[in-house]
Amino acid sequence: MREFVFALEYDPGTNPVADVLADYPDTSIRSLSCHVSADSLWRVDHASGSGEALEALERAYENADYFADCLVKDDCGADCEVQVLDRSNDTLVVYTYWERTSVCTSVPHVALEHLGDGLLFETYREGRRYRWRIVLGNEAPIHQFFDALGEEVGECTGMEMLRLTELDPQRAGIEPEETLPDEQRDALRAAVDYGYYETPRAIELSDLADRLDVPRSTLSYRLRRAEATLATTFVDGSEPIDGLAASL
Repeated sequence: MREFVFALEYDPGTNPVADVLADYPDTSIRSLSCHVSADSLWRVDHASGSGEALEALERAYENADYFADCLVKDDCGADCEVQVLDRSNDTLVVYTYWERTSVCTSVPHVALEHLGDGLLFETYREGRRYRWRIVLGNEAPIHQFFDALGEEVGECTGMEMLRLTELDPQRAGIEPEETLPDEQRDALRAAVDYGYYETPRAIELSDLADRLDVPRSTLSYRLRRAEATLATTFVDGSEPIDGLAASL
């Protein structure tokens, strides 16, 4: 198995969710699940940020012109379902589902058409940058997929290849102690111990901050930095793409 990591960069006005994330730099979205069939796409996303930012994100998700991950710039005529699964002061969990029309497409649909079944998707969004990680078979034609995706994305969205690597199961054993400062590690451990990452949450961020006797903003920052470090460590566990660009 291999993993292919790349990023899209949305121009202003081309994606409502990217516009909100750009307006609220401390807000981010990560995928909890992402699934695709030839005729539809459905996913669950976890957003974290201020209450104001999450309200704006919720409105963006419910925008009649927005379908999660659809690459068509004009109205594609798809039917989209949006449902908020969880909402707190600093968390928004959203389920989206849409059925394709003859003009609809998306990153997962392009991947399905060129890379085949059995793909795993992970995504992370911050600002206008949308990072994708696809786990796929060793023989999958990456260059064909990336060429086709570039044609669908068009001129208003930038694309960047980040890495193509063998999937190393030993990377799952990386210890937080090797990558995190003490205060971030302690905050992360406390969040896990008190059920902050459970669904639904067993404790809210403000209550956790009170238990740890730190300001809420400080705890939020430490957790965000710890999450970002661990996510980067997981994705960046091997050398970047070397020579793939030349072969495309």
